[in-house]
Amino acid sequence: MQGGIRAFVSHGSIVKNAVLQHARLISPLKPIMMSRHESTAAARIEEQGFESTKISDVLKAKGKGADGSWLWCTIDDSVYDAVKSMTQHNVGALVVVKPGEKSSIAGIITERDYLRKIIVQGRSSKSTKVGDIMTEENKLITVTPDTKVLKAMQLMTDNRIRHIPVIDEKGMQGMVSIGDVVRAVVSEHREELNRLNAFIQGGY
Repeated sequence: MQGGIRAFVSHGSIVKNAVLQHARLISPLKPIMMSRHESTAAARIEEQGFESTKISDVLKAKGKGADGSWLWCTIDDSVYDAVKSMTQHNVGALVVVKPGEKSSIAGIITERDYLRKIIVQGRSSKSTKVGDIMTEENKLITVTPDTKVLKAMQLMTDNRIRHIPVIDEKGMQGMVSIGDVVRAVVSEHREELNRLNAFIQGGY
């Protein structure tokens, strides 16, 4: 999975460079200098181009913003209840907060934590608290709503994580998964290719 994502990012860069070069080709029948209209259109293409999608765009698409709709549990919840919540909502991780402090993140608990620290070690999920097995806040890798999607993907692949909390000066804003990020990148590349195609055909 990780190797495939790196290959995808690398392929995306190749596609980006190839298509932009194609868009800038000048017909031998045209003057060497681009017209003012053409140069302005090309600049607009690049401004709207690849790598423009932010994590805030992903959160909006998910419908999980600062209104608290992102899934969470507390450090005092049992691991059993946390895993049950993950299963019910079809997610692989939960944000962990202290009781009564939803805006302040204490850590994150993932399916991997459950497998490695409960199942493999033969511990009881009903008697073990989330706070005992979670990844603590000071060890978390996080992004902000303004982080570019490709930067988030790079952080996730480099650190071999599948979920990353989104935090800003106001506190916890949500969480995105590697699946969310990949879908956003694919969508961005598709839209960019459509824009460049329209530019080449004179749509700009």
